Amino acid sequence: MSWRTIDRKTVTEEQLGPALSEAALERIRAFFPRYPTRRAAILPALHIAQDALGYISLRAMRQIADLLEIPPSAVADVVTFYSHFWTRPRGRKTIVLCRSLTCELMGGRQVQEALERRLGIGEHETTPDGQWSFMTEECLAACEHAPCMLINEKLHKRVTVEDLERILNDPDNDRLDVPRSTLYDAPRDSCQQQKTP
Repeated sequence: MSWRTIDRKTVTEEQLGPALSEAALERIRAFFPRYPTRRAAILPALHIAQDALGYISLRAMRQIADLLEIPPSAVADVVTFYSHFWTRPRGRKTIVLCRSLTCELMGGRQVQEALERRLGIGEHETTPDGQWSFMTEECLAACEHAPCMLINEKLHKRVTVEDLERILNDPDNDRLDVPRSTLYDAPRDSCQQQKTP
């Protein structure tokens, strides 16, 4: 996949995209006590931005750079390195299909072809209605359940072409069966308690 070049002199307000709210910036600041430098909080900051906006806008990248006291290019480098960060709006639900050898051998390629036909999009694209985005990942670390895929954060195991319609039509296909980690979603007070003297 290639990334578009950004000419900072000609970027428009619309191309900058939405800004992070003060609440999102405060969540990022809550991570500072956990790390030796502000720069080290870049991954949590990017996850917070993507959770808040649905993707990481150029304006959000600038805000994060200012907050972490690093160049905007350093933020853009990290965003474009990891495939799970999006630089344009994603669908309400993102499907991530594993493309590891195990998943390939167990029918992953056929599942991918069927998904692309069903959704009418290719990899790293979003349906026109904004409902679905699709991407593949090298490994989802669930080889014993191949082929597997995530919808948002929920893992679907041993997926077959015949399962796709049922999975896609299930309104709870992205709901986790267990609560998320309190480490990532920890309130600011608990962050302060974890700080060592």
